Amino acid sequence: MSETGAITLRTERLRLRMPEIDDFAAYARLMASPRSTGMGGPFDLRAAWGMFCHDVALWRLFGHGALMIELAESGECVGQVGINHGPLFPEKELGWFVYEGHEGRGYATEAALALRDWAFSTLKLSSLVSYIAPGNAASVAVAERLGARLDATAPRTDPADLVYRHLVS
Repeated sequence: MSETGAITLRTERLRLRMPEIDDFAAYARLMASPRSTGMGGPFDLRAAWGMFCHDVALWRLFGHGALMIELAESGECVGQVGINHGPLFPEKELGWFVYEGHEGRGYATEAALALRDWAFSTLKLSSLVSYIAPGNAASVAVAERLGARLDATAPRTDPADLVYRHLVS
């Protein structure tokens, strides 16, 4: 990690990079859509901007935050993966989303695995959680592919959330 907190991670198919202002339009569209319901949305432009800025600010405040998921071959941005923290999150959360049309290709799993492993090795974290809305079968499947297990006793802001715990293996 650099002095500014900027990192880039690479996987076989993906480049995970810091968010840029040009990423905001697609991010705001997702946050305004019904697909953001599991994250508390849909959100208006003001709320989406605040969330986007939160994702960036986390790097400066905590040494981790969001990374955009970019296809290595084409450079197309297909979603986001991040480690959330702060007063809205009882524990450090590993979260992800992919934009419409990019689901089902393993991008979320590949990106989340890379960021999770980076967090465990670089930040020396022993645990992360993923807060998942009930009924979000796709995110449950990603969490389980990553080896996370349901933790019914974990603290959560939304009592309805499922909490999947990722542990250092």
